[in-house]
Amino acid sequence: MIGLLHPGQMGAAIGAQLVEAGHSVLWCRAGRSTATERRAGEAGLRGVDTLAELQASCEVLLSICPPAAASDLAGSVAGFGGIYVEANAISPHRMIGIDKLFESVVDASIIGPPPHAERSARLYLSGPAPAVQRVHGLFVGTRVEPVALGERIGDASALKMAFGSYNKASHALAAVSHALAEHYGVGAALLAEAGLESGGALGKPHRLPSVAARAWRWGPEMLEAAESFAALGLPPDLAVAAAAVFDRWDADKDDHDLELAEALRHLRRDG
Repeated sequence: MIGLLHPGQMGAAIGAQLVEAGHSVLWCRAGRSTATERRAGEAGLRGVDTLAELQASCEVLLSICPPAAASDLAGSVAGFGGIYVEANAISPHRMIGIDKLFESVVDASIIGPPPHAERSARLYLSGPAPAVQRVHGLFVGTRVEPVALGERIGDASALKMAFGSYNKASHALAAVSHALAEHYGVGAALLAEAGLESGGALGKPHRLPSVAARAWRWGPEMLEAAESFAALGLPPDLAVAAAAVFDRWDADKDDHDLELAEALRHLRRDG
């Protein structure tokens, strides 16, 4: 039996893949919203009423939540006797702290979109070999591709910080670049140059409204990346600046109907 803490958009999608693979997946209703209840039902998850019941029923607990909540969530089930899978976008330093709360922990990072029939994600795993092998086996044959990295706690989190900081910061830089260009009426020329130069995120402004809708999650992740860089004596400034850009989109949380012009306007203090 597998427990899921908690079925947000990504968590519910991961849980649905486990259900399709034939596993029973439980979640805890206590303190959760009606939207969470709906997602869990659509994913085929079974609800229980308390965290104590969830822990007693499960051999594996999978934590997927906003990074700012990861430590508190781990603390709420500290001492769980099975395998605790910490799959949030947190720094290696925080991951090592969470590892101390449990007998058996797998450090995990999810890279890619919420998986379903037409798209997949990767689940990178690090930690003690027996626990990693157990978690790896749960996802074989699903749209979540498990990848074992090694036995050191912190490695999977470091990969997520390294990839996420580049990926998300590039969108932050593209957003402010397009906001500047649109203000001066040269947005089309910027887009043309981005196409000529294979400009990555700069050449795909149509994606920016979706970035704005997810910025409430991406900002805290960038601060985790900044902490990761600073711990190694690397400059954290780019990640901190990206977080500041994403903060401008706080009011656009989960607004997937946002227009590009409006998203760019929200980046300006007068917008």
